[in-house]
Amino acid sequence: MPQENSAAKVLYHLKHDILTGFFGAGHKLKMSVLKARYNVGVNPLREALSQLVVMQLVQVQDQRGYRVCPVTRVELIDIYHTRAQIESLCVGLAIQRGDEAWEADIVAAAYRLHSNAGLLQADGDLQAWEQLHQQFHYSIVKGCGSEELLRVRLDLYEKASRYRNLWLTHNAGHAAFDVNQMEHEQLVSAVLARDLEVAQKLISQHILVPSRVLQELI
Repeated sequence: MPQENSAAKVLYHLKHDILTGFFGAGHKLKMSVLKARYNVGVNPLREALSQLVVMQLVQVQDQRGYRVCPVTRVELIDIYHTRAQIESLCVGLAIQRGDEAWEADIVAAAYRLHSNAGLLQADGDLQAWEQLHQQFHYSIVKGCGSEELLRVRLDLYEKASRYRNLWLTHNAGHAAFDVNQMEHEQLVSAVLARDLEVAQKLISQHILVPSRVLQELI
């Protein structure tokens, strides 16, 4: 967690609240509410909000303050198709460059994700599962060895978070997650077998699943 100043702290927490859906799409961000929630003054809040505007997570309304950016079908498709391309590139490079320690990390992350499947029940902790899910996919792509590529990937991952959380909520307790788990197992098998073509095809298809579902809802 950032420790440098109040603006950095409130940026960290407010961004997290937006990405995880605590403040939903279109939600009006009232200064009085934000001041109380994050225990900061107006100046750090305005600085943090300005940065979130640049990140396209918050928009300014003339004379009416700030509001969380809406979710749109056009943005959804753009983000997910770009993510699929970047993730596929990362996976391909990881297969070419990954070592035995990388393989072991993938197996461990896959086991943690599978053993916590109960978090996906309707009354489960979806955000806890999502953290394990993120760690699983990162365990694969980190083998690409490119910090610049991983930064681009992280930016896209964060931009997709609001949509992914809508998908998680929509499917909580649903059989869709059984299919999701099967896709993870197939992906691990292909990656560990160093089957680049199959692994890239699987990850692209896997990434695009929430997009296809949400296009019917947005």
